[in-house]
Amino acid sequence: MTLLGRLGILAAAFLSTLGMAQASEPQNYQLGLQAPVTPVAERISSFHDMLLIVITLITLFVLVLLLYVMWRFSEKRNPNPSKTTHNTTIEVLWTVVPIIILVVIAIPSFRLLYFAETIEDADITVKAIGRQWYWSFEYPDHGNFTFDAYMVPDDELQPGQPRLLATDNALVLPVDTNIRFQITASDVLHNFAMPSFGLKMDAVPGRLNETWAYVPAEFAGQTFYGQCSELCGTGHAYMPIMIQMVTKEEFAAWTEQAQQEFGRVDEPAPVRVADAAAATPESE
Repeated sequence: MTLLGRLGILAAAFLSTLGMAQASEPQNYQLGLQAPVTPVAERISSFHDMLLIVITLITLFVLVLLLYVMWRFSEKRNPNPSKTTHNTTIEVLWTVVPIIILVVIAIPSFRLLYFAETIEDADITVKAIGRQWYWSFEYPDHGNFTFDAYMVPDDELQPGQPRLLATDNALVLPVDTNIRFQITASDVLHNFAMPSFGLKMDAVPGRLNETWAYVPAEFAGQTFYGQCSELCGTGHAYMPIMIQMVTKEEFAAWTEQAQQEFGRVDEPAPVRVADAAAATPESE
């Protein structure tokens, strides 16, 4: 293939990427981040764009300096090089200017971190448990039922299901709802990552990490894909996450069905011996 042909393919891929405003999964030749869905993901995307401008300006500035030095101080134009070893003004500038740039970057960065870590009053809570090598999900606010989500093998994929990302059971969530994610693991370190939501949280055995997400109503009916982003073992590449967003009414109907399918776990606690003795009438 000629150079022009390759450039044409790259240009077509770039243009197709610009048109994927609502892409909910990785695409071939995709450039940049996945389309943001949640408020956190939108702020991450904006912060990314700002940093892209900053590093582009820095790169161009350094390039201009290098070209100028190569031209101005070439052997032809500068046959007798200067013996100067220190320049106070330049040393102050190349120390102060990077500090100012870092401060400018740090302020929105800290704001974004605070926003992402501040969990609003949650309407529902979902617990994600990383296992070798699949995910388990619990719904403590809706009967405390639980189910496992395994990757769909290649030979069982249905039309439209993405390879290495589709699961047999989807994590169903309602739109227009503040969702608290509680994330942990049962064996080794995992990582719950959903790029479109701006989520990437470690799943640590014996520890409960929390994060949150809010998906607007316009995304009802869409399915989003993520996967474990921690090197957790030989099956690391085969424990994806599939989230299906539905309306609140559809979510209520689904939870009733899920309670019947996956069973309820919130059984009454066993009565303690002391309480049972106190409740038993004394025999005459």
